Amino acid sequence: MTIAVLLAAYILPGVSVDNLVTAIVVAAVLGILNTFIRPTLIFLSFPITVLTLGLFSIIINALLVLLASAIVPGFVVASFWWALLFSLLLSLVNALFHHWEK
Repeated sequence: MTIAVLLAAYILPGVSVDNLVTAIVVAAVLGILNTFIRPTLIFLSFPITVLTLGLFSIIINALLVLLASAIVPGFVVASFWWALLFSLLLSLVNALFHHWEK
């Protein structure tokens, strides 16, 4: 996931990661947030997630990226829209890595 964070930050001008150590910390923080906070947010927003046919989960991912940028020094996301693009690109890069892994 660290390589995916670095690659996504390299591609998107609204997202910056200072160095490799920051990218490792970002990957760890995103993993922790996705493990502990994301399920709670999914549960609490279940009605709106069903109403939007699952698209609200993308918003939750972007909010978690913004939370990670607030927690990790050296990881800067310019706006919500950059966080949304970052989360989409991060998911795409991770999917490609997992596909090549097999």
